[in-house]
This record gives sequence, C-alpha cells and structure tokens, in this order.
Amino acid sequence: MPTFSIGDTDFLLDGSPYRVLAGALHYFRVHPDQWADRIHKARLMGLNTIETYVPWNEHSPSRGEFRTDGQLDLARFLELVHAEGMHAIVRPGPYICAEWTDGGLPGWLTADPAMVLRTSDPAYLEAVSEYLRSVYEIVVPRQVQHGGPVILVQIENEYGAYGSDSDYLRALTSLTREQGIEVPLTTVDQPTDAMLSHGSLDELHRTGSFGSRATERLATLRRHQPTGPLMCSEFWCGWFDAWGAPHRTTSAADSARELDELLAAGASVNIYMFHGGTNFGFTSGADDKGTYRPNITSYDYDAPLAEDGTPTEKYWRFRDVLAKYGPVPDERPAERVDAPAFTVALDRSVPLRSVPIVVGTSFEQLPDARQLGSSRGFALYSTEVAHGGLLAFAEVRDRAQLFLDGSPVGILNRDHHDRMIPLPPQAQGELTLLVEFMGGVNYGPRIGEAKGLIGPVTLDGEPLTDWTAGSVALEDGGSLNPAIRVALEASAADAPGPLSGPAFARGTFTLGETHDLHLDTHGWGKGVVWLNGFNLGRYWSRGPQRTLFVPAPVLREGANEIVVFETAGAASATVRFVARPNLGSAEA
Repeated sequence: MPTFSIGDTDFLLDGSPYRVLAGALHYFRVHPDQWADRIHKARLMGLNTIETYVPWNEHSPSRGEFRTDGQLDLARFLELVHAEGMHAIVRPGPYICAEWTDGGLPGWLTADPAMVLRTSDPAYLEAVSEYLRSVYEIVVPRQVQHGGPVILVQIENEYGAYGSDSDYLRALTSLTREQGIEVPLTTVDQPTDAMLSHGSLDELHRTGSFGSRATERLATLRRHQPTGPLMCSEFWCGWFDAWGAPHRTTSAADSARELDELLAAGASVNIYMFHGGTNFGFTSGADDKGTYRPNITSYDYDAPLAEDGTPTEKYWRFRDVLAKYGPVPDERPAERVDAPAFTVALDRSVPLRSVPIVVGTSFEQLPDARQLGSSRGFALYSTEVAHGGLLAFAEVRDRAQLFLDGSPVGILNRDHHDRMIPLPPQAQGELTLLVEFMGGVNYGPRIGEAKGLIGPVTLDGEPLTDWTAGSVALEDGGSLNPAIRVALEASAADAPGPLSGPAFARGTFTLGETHDLHLDTHGWGKGVVWLNGFNLGRYWSRGPQRTLFVPAPVLREGANEIVVFETAGAASATVRFVARPNLGSAEA
C-alpha cells in the first residue's frame, strides 16, 4: 500500500524523500473535455502534482445539494490526474478566495444572518460539515494509500489574513479526520509572523504563499514550521486582472529565476497558477480594499499555460528550471493549429423589455438581490416618479443603467463610487434600473455582501417607495433561457445594423471542424455571450480583455448559434471569431 507522510526534513513517498512539484489547475475553470490536455501539459513541463480548489458555491447552489455534473465532476478530474501518473492536492476551503465570486461561499450561506462566517459558530460549522462530508466522499477513496492520487489536503485558506479562531481550525481538522482523510493536512498563509501564527495549528503543516524573495520568506516560514519540508504552496507567477485596469504580466525570466531560487533552497512548490482557465458565466470575483474592482472573465493569470492551453515563454523557462530538480519528459506539447478568422452576422434582435424573463414582485421598500432570490447576473427595478431631482442610494452593487419611460438617463458605477444622479426637472413616469451584479467580493470583510440596489433611496431627500423588482432570468438549468431563443426566433431577420441595448442579438454559423476560438469583442459595449447555450462570460469595452475564449468542445461540426446580451450598444450587430486571444490594455 503506498504511503505519503511528513518526515523530519522531507515529504516521504513510500518512506523515501519526495519533492512536491505542483501546479494549480482549477477543474471548474476549464471545460471538462479539456482537463486531460491541461493535465498532460503539466506533466510535460516537469510537474508531478496537480492542485485544485473546490468551490462550495458551485457544488451547492442550494443547501443540501451537491452537484457533480459536467464541469463539477471532481471525481473524474482526480481520476484523470491519476491516469497521467501524477499526484493531487485538494483544497476544499470552505473559503477559497481564488478570485472566485464570494470566495466560494454559497449565497444561501452568506444571506443567513445566523451565520458567523469562518468561525467556530455552531450554525456555520453545521453547514460546513454538510459540505465537507460531500467533498470527502469523493476524496477519501482517492487518497494515495487507497491507490489514488491525493497526497495532501488543505484546511481553510489563508486564514491568518482573516481571523485567529483556533477552535474553528480544530473543528475543521477534526471533521476532516473523522471523515477518513489520512494524508497530511496543511495550511497556507502569507509569510508574516502574525498570519502564520493565526492561520494554523501546530498539528497542521504550515506552508507559505509568495512569488519572490524566497530565501527570506522561507526563513520566516521555518520559524513557524520548525520541522518537516518547507513548501510554497502558492508560488505566484502572475496575477489577476480587473476591468478597466491594464493587463498584468510578470517577466518570464524573473519568474523563472525566483522559482529556481525557491527550489535551490530545497523547498517544494505549487505554481499558482500553472493554468488559470476562464471565469465562465457569472463566476468571477472582485476585490474591494476601499474601491470595488471586479475581475475580468479571463483567468489567464499570465500563467505558464495560457487561458487557451498554449504554452507560453514562461512554460518553457519553468520547464528548464524544473529539469534541474526532477525528471522532465522528452515529449513536448504539440504545436497549436490556428483556425481561420471569420465573421458572423447577428440578424435577429429583440429588446430586453420584449422578452418575458423578468417576474416582478412588489416591494414597499427597495429590495436587495437576496430578496429577489439571486445575486448573479442582473435584476430589473422600477418605480414611478412624479418629478425630477437628485436620486440617491445608500449604495449601488454593482452597476445600474437608468431609464425614464424607456429612454436612457444615466449610469451608476460602484467602482466610481457613484450613488447619486440628477433626474431632469421635467421627469415624470416610470423609472427603470437594470442592475448588474459584477462579481462577489472574494477577499476581506465584504465577502458575501448583498448585491443590488441598497437603500434607503431618496428623490430630492424624500423616500422613494413602491418598487417592482425581479431577477432577469437569463439562464435556465445552467444554459441560455429558452424564452430568449423563442423571442429571437419570432423576431424578423434583418441585415445587421447598429444595436441599441439592453437587447439580445442572435446569429448562426456553420463549421466543418471545431477548434478553440476567441470571440473578438471590439465594437461592442458591455454584456454577456452564449455559444450553443454555454455562457462564455462577460465582455466590456473598458478592457483590458478584448476577446472571449471559446473552447472547442462548446462548438459543433455543423450549425452553431451565438446569442449576445448587449446592455449598452454596438455599432454593428456582427461578431468576429479569431484564433488568438487579446487581453490588451485598459481603455484610455
């Protein structure tokens, strides 16, 4: 029976020293039909282990549910890791950060006022226990001692940056052991004395998260982890991007040098990210350290393996470094084949107001998104106004487009700290607001906050009441809402012209064979795209992202359908598919 343990100075595989050379690859950010390709390329770079988080909110959109279909099939993912001859590290949180909406915490959990998040609060621990039992049903039989790939499981995630409730960490540890996890348990924190002290227990193996100054930071880690192997379990080789900010990159040469320094010191490593993947749908997170900054759809992360699975310069430089510390296969990833670019006319369109996908409910006071039953996507609010004046909200989360009797009035952006807007003096009629939830904050005290319009709301200082509001049901069962397709098919086909949002537009195209593609979003304003019902994610003219990744498995040989929900407007209702991504730069 294989064994994996922690010795006085090393990890031990079957009793012999073993250096973990891992790379982060999140199954929930990659189309499942491309998991094997990404895992194989990790081994070809010289890695021996794959690490992944587990997103509680995706697996459990409602309490008592634990989805494992499609992109959430953790068991299949671990089996593919094993089939490649690699090991696995599983990090189930329950909080994962990961630039993932709400840090992976479910909306039903964060909406419950009885819950005290990330503490030993009994109500919170009861919910966590239900979740972890479901995760460990998958992980336990796939531990290395049972012939599987899993060699490490992490407790919580960078907890020292959030709290210091040691009873909470003990409860997670006990639950993990009681469910049958026998492999070593780890924690990860940034290498400061306070975080390493508060974020772990002596019975857990402390690891660090950093991307530079390895010698100095390993020394700090050693003070708190006096025995056993040193490990940087998040070696940051790139970074994430926010809408409206420049695309962030790190020098491949500098990152390789930092990796070499880390490995030369004898440490194990998990490269974060080896392959970032994509925040498909409405899953991207947000940062808020005084200013709200929502993350883009791409999670390319300037990683060694690009968002579309292409090896980058960083891949080859890391491969050369890893070859100094372990075996690297002679095989090299196959050269990519670029598909020719082509354009598609979106010849059918229909305004949002003509599609029956909003069921409004009456509220005397302004409701937030929790009261509407969903904190992802969009919501529509309306009320009657008898005059103009200064319209003011306590907060807008996260972007609101205002219309008076269907005519645009203005936009409120949370990241600009917009909370007030003047309505014209002659304003009278129906005031409608299309509110977009741009991504749940994934780090810090605002995790899990309510989305939508936050009251009180006033018009010229007087309370504005009697609202009708409802979620915009863009999807049904994880795919495009059929009602949208029905409305588009009922519309008259026309030559593509300018498109005024908010509206849906549809086009079709035929392929002889399928390849990975990138949808060029130049010329479009802000919105969401579905390809054959699959939600590719958000686009925004702000940048830096100028293309959306289209995985080949989403496409079909033969007829294909693209649907765009454009909230602002486009100069022409045409789209262009290209072979290469453009993460570009922010709009000036």
